[in-house]
Amino acid sequence: MINFKFFHGTVTMISDFAVGQNGEGEGCYKLVSVESGGALVNFVVSPTTYFVDHVIVSVGDRVTGYYDGNAPVPLIFPPQYRALVMVRDSSYQNVKVDYFNSQLESSDGQLRLNISSYTQIVLTNGQPFSRNPDNRNLIVIYGPATKSIPSQTTPYRIIVWC
Repeated sequence: MINFKFFHGTVTMISDFAVGQNGEGEGCYKLVSVESGGALVNFVVSPTTYFVDHVIVSVGDRVTGYYDGNAPVPLIFPPQYRALVMVRDSSYQNVKVDYFNSQLESSDGQLRLNISSYTQIVLTNGQPFSRNPDNRNLIVIYGPATKSIPSQTTPYRIIVWC
């Protein structure tokens, strides 16, 4: 199971990231530097990194990068994580990336989903998901939520991370 962790901040730099010795991956990987309150994190963005709404991220954008907290990382400064999901801030939607249990509650106990007939449930490739999304890693896109613990919301869209 993926242990989703995140870092939120402002993109300060985007550059190419070399992965092979003979240039076979040249231009396919990017290093995205994100700063927040003096803390700096580098995200390695690969062709498999999922960008919510397929946005193009630029220097100056406010973003949240999600990575696997259980994955090995090089002991360097600033920390360097392999980005699994990248989200550019938006004032009209919230995003939560986490494992949701059989009650559709996030693993941190902060969000519970109430699925309606209007909730779009899709795979990362945009194709419809025909099963129940419980007990899975999900990218949840939602608007308003209750102030209870856990907060409850009816998501606009659920992306199932198979």
